[in-house]
Amino acid sequence: MAGTPRDAHPCSTIEKLRLKCLERGAAGIKGLSRTFRIMDEDRSKSLDLQELLRGLEAYGMSVSRDEAQHILSTLDKDGGGTVDFSEFLEALRPPLSCSRRAVITAAFSKLDRSGDGVVTVLDLQGVYDATQHPKFRSGQWSEEEVFHAFLDSFDSPYDKDGKVTLEEFVNYYSGVSASIDSDEYFVTMVRKAWKL
Repeated sequence: MAGTPRDAHPCSTIEKLRLKCLERGAAGIKGLSRTFRIMDEDRSKSLDLQELLRGLEAYGMSVSRDEAQHILSTLDKDGGGTVDFSEFLEALRPPLSCSRRAVITAAFSKLDRSGDGVVTVLDLQGVYDATQHPKFRSGQWSEEEVFHAFLDSFDSPYDKDGKVTLEEFVNYYSGVSASIDSDEYFVTMVRKAWKL
């Protein structure tokens, strides 16, 4: 009988959600993360079944309770009855080809001047020219405010700490990547953007 937990397909439901994100362009997955942060009522950085159902509904995707339960049990690594937020986003992120992942990693390495695996304001100095930003040029922002705004665009909406990890950087570029069909074009674009 269709609609029973046995017949629900969590992978196809996750694929539908991924496609829904991609309809919204490069910022789709980031937008979903904002929605889920709001739905995470207990601020546990994980979603239980009720939070997952409400989050999907708020995002404009209705799923049955059985489908949501299957998504939850598929992604619930420790069997605790919740889905870790970063694991959920990782499952939604479109797969990256080796060439795309390599150029994203190279760009991150260029930014991570200290080599500690985290990009901070100190890492950006000398790599990112804040003086060309419109708000700096107009006198609205200081150089440091430009750096913080830059980092904020890559930073996890769940943990705004002013530091960007490789995972957060990959999450950002996965959204960009999803809207670009050609590996060659994507690689060229990232190389030019970061002067690799």
